[in-house]
Amino acid sequence: MKIFHNPRCSKSRQGLAILNDAKVDFEIIEYLKTPPSEKEIKDILSKLNMEPIDLIRKNEAIWKENYKGKDLSNEQIIKAMAENPKLIERPIVLTNDKAVLGRPPENILSII
Repeated sequence: MKIFHNPRCSKSRQGLAILNDAKVDFEIIEYLKTPPSEKEIKDILSKLNMEPIDLIRKNEAIWKENYKGKDLSNEQIIKAMAENPKLIERPIVLTNDKAVLGRPPENILSII
């Protein structure tokens, strides 16, 4: 099990606490320091069963200044997330075959 985590995000910290409380083994990936590749993002999206646009943090300045209002393909959105990991919604908890977006953090309970 892995958690894509941003220590500055309260929802991400709450997600981490849920995993710790459940006493499950997991790896913390600070995705701002170790961004996922485009291939990894595609895999995450597949496990989440989500479209790329649904994983975007649309209130981030990077999004508003560079991408908002443009007609972007899924590939372009995935590339934007790989180049600007701050755009990726968090936390995301992954197992080998499933993933869940921890918004709200209680969603994580469904994957433990």
